[in-house]
Amino acid sequence: MGLEISRPIGAGIVSANIYTNRNRFNVGFGSNSASDTFERQSIEQYTTEAAIKRMINANPEIRKIVKKFNPEMHLNLAELKELLNNHASDTQKIAIALSQNLPFSLKNKVNIKAIEDAAYLHDIGKVLIPENILNKAGKLDDNEIKIMHKHSQLGYELLKTTGINPVTLNLIRNHHQNAKKTGYPWVGKDFNADLNLQIVSVSDKYSALTESRVYKEALTPKEALTIIYQDVKEGKLHPFIFKALVNHVNNNPLSKVS
Repeated sequence: MGLEISRPIGAGIVSANIYTNRNRFNVGFGSNSASDTFERQSIEQYTTEAAIKRMINANPEIRKIVKKFNPEMHLNLAELKELLNNHASDTQKIAIALSQNLPFSLKNKVNIKAIEDAAYLHDIGKVLIPENILNKAGKLDDNEIKIMHKHSQLGYELLKTTGINPVTLNLIRNHHQNAKKTGYPWVGKDFNADLNLQIVSVSDKYSALTESRVYKEALTPKEALTIIYQDVKEGKLHPFIFKALVNHVNNNPLSKVS
C-alpha cells in the first residue's frame, strides 16, 4: 500500500493530495554496472589518507577552521570509512533513485553526476571533527553543535583545490541548507536551493533518520517520511521531490511504507 498524504501540500504549484503508487515506477536500489563502479572509484580517490593530507596542505583555511577543536589535525579515518561504506553509499543510492522518480520536466534540470558525487562525499569533512563529538551518546551542547556544523564547510574546503566540479562542491557545502535558508552554513540572499541541492539534502536526511546511531534508534520509513513532510509544508522542500522519495521508498521492498 502506498503512502497517502491526507492533507493538501501547500508548497509550490501542488495543492492537491499526493498519493504515490509504488508500482508506477520500476526503480532499482543501486546498480552493479561497470560504469557505476568507475564513477565510484573516480571519487574515492579523494577519500584516502594521502589525498586528505594533500588537500589540507593545499588550503590554509582548513587549519584556521579547526585550530580551536582539532589543532593537531587528527584524521578520523575509521569514522570516514564507516560513513562512506554505509551512510554515504546509502545517501548516494537514494539520490539516484529520487532523480529517476522525478517528472520528466524536472529530470532535465538535474545534474546527475554532481548529485552522485556530492551524495557520496557530502560528509567527508567529518574526518576532521573530533571523535568524541561525532560519537557522543548523549545530546551535544551548544559548542559541540557549532563544531559539528563545521563539517559541511570543511568538506568544501578540503575538496575545492582538487578540481572537482563547482556544482558538486556547492552541493557538499550546502547539503544542510534548504529553500528557506534556515540551515547551515550561512548563505547570502542570492542563494538558491535548487533541485540538485534538495535531492542531496533530503537523501541525506532520510538515510540519517532511518539508520541507527550511538545517540538514537533508527526510525521506520513512515516515521522518517512524516518528519520530512513537515519540510514540504514549511516550504523547505519541493513537493515533487518528496513524492519521488515516497515512490522510491514504496518501490524498495526493504523499506516500503505500509
